[in-house]
Order: sequence, then C-alpha cells, then structure tokens
Amino acid sequence: MPKPTRTPVRREDSLTRERIIEAATALLDASGEAGLTFRALSERLATGAGAIYWHVKDKQDLLSAASDAVVAAALENGASGKTPESRIRAMALGLFDTMDEHPWVGAVLARAPGDMPTVRIFERIGQQVTALGVPSKARWGSANALLSYILGVGGQNAANRHYAVAHELDREAFLGGMAEAWEQLDADTFPFARSVAGQLATHDDRADFLAGIDLILKGMRG
Repeated sequence: MPKPTRTPVRREDSLTRERIIEAATALLDASGEAGLTFRALSERLATGAGAIYWHVKDKQDLLSAASDAVVAAALENGASGKTPESRIRAMALGLFDTMDEHPWVGAVLARAPGDMPTVRIFERIGQQVTALGVPSKARWGSANALLSYILGVGGQNAANRHYAVAHELDREAFLGGMAEAWEQLDADTFPFARSVAGQLATHDDRADFLAGIDLILKGMRG
C-alpha cells in the first residue's frame, strides 16, 4: 500500500509588502534586529525567501519600511492638538512612547537620517514650526533642533529600558543606588550632581522629555 504523501502547507492569502512588514515588525519587537532574518521571516510567513525578495530589496530596505510604518502610525496618533505647540508636544510624546515600545526603531532612525522615516518626522515638525510663525531663516534650525532632541532622547530612553529589561534591573532600586552614589561625590567637584541626587531617584522620563520639548518651544517663541 503506497504511503500517503504530505501536502505542503500553502498560504491561503496572498503575500504583500504590507504583510511582510507586519511580520518583520513582530520579529523585531520580539528579538531585535538580530532576530530579523529572512529565514525567520520565511518561516513566519510560510513562504520562501525568494517570494519575500520580490517585495523588498534587502534587510535594510525591510528595516526602513518597518520603522516607517511604526513612525507613520505614531505621527497619526499624535496629530491631535488645537495649537502648533500642542501638536508638536503630542507628536513628540507619541514618538517617545513608540521608541520605548519598539526599542529597535531609534537605532534604525539614527543610522539612516535621510531615509523616509526621518524625513516624515522632519516634515511634520517643519509644518508645525511654520505654523508657529517662526521666521523662514530660523525654520531649519528650529525643526532640526526638535528632531535631534526627539530622536536622541527618545532613542536613549528606549536603549536604557532595553538594557534594564535584558539585565533584569529594578528601576527604583537601580536609580536609588545611583542617587546614593551621587550623594557621596566630592562636594567641591560635583556640587550640582549632589544637589539633584534626590530628583534622580524619583524622576519621570516622560515628564523630563516633555520639559525639554517645552524649553525648545520657548526658545523658538523668543
């Protein structure tokens, strides 16, 4: 009696660039950039690597597309606000939270400043800077300052959280220990660090981030 042959698993839905990006984002969230391989992606999508390459050029193209999708969603969700200032704050906080939720995004944006994800953010910021009435000669510097702050602080915060999770650090205990160390610094050499040690132990990252945004906006208003 002949043995029954195994029927290969077939996808019931068509493979699209959007589905590939969704699957890549899930892999990135779960395992970071190291976990995003075309082999892992092929297994997740139940297809061959060749079919994936039909829609994306390479891993960098995939990283850029995944980060752009995440950024676009964050900007859309953070578009609320009745004034340019409130819209900038909402967009900035939305991106801050997105980088915290997807720690790999900050690194991708930092490596590709001219790619679409960054250009998309810069455009949205620039529109609101213009709406604020900032003189044309100062718009580039103003928008660039906001962009650099958002990506720099947001990316560093995400990296810090990722490090804490990877090393199973308790935030309260870690910051408390650091604050105690600051309090023991030489008073003549580190007077300021000693004076704010108590705030270090209890500070709120999101509140500090928004405080920086407000300082930049205040400078732009003159």
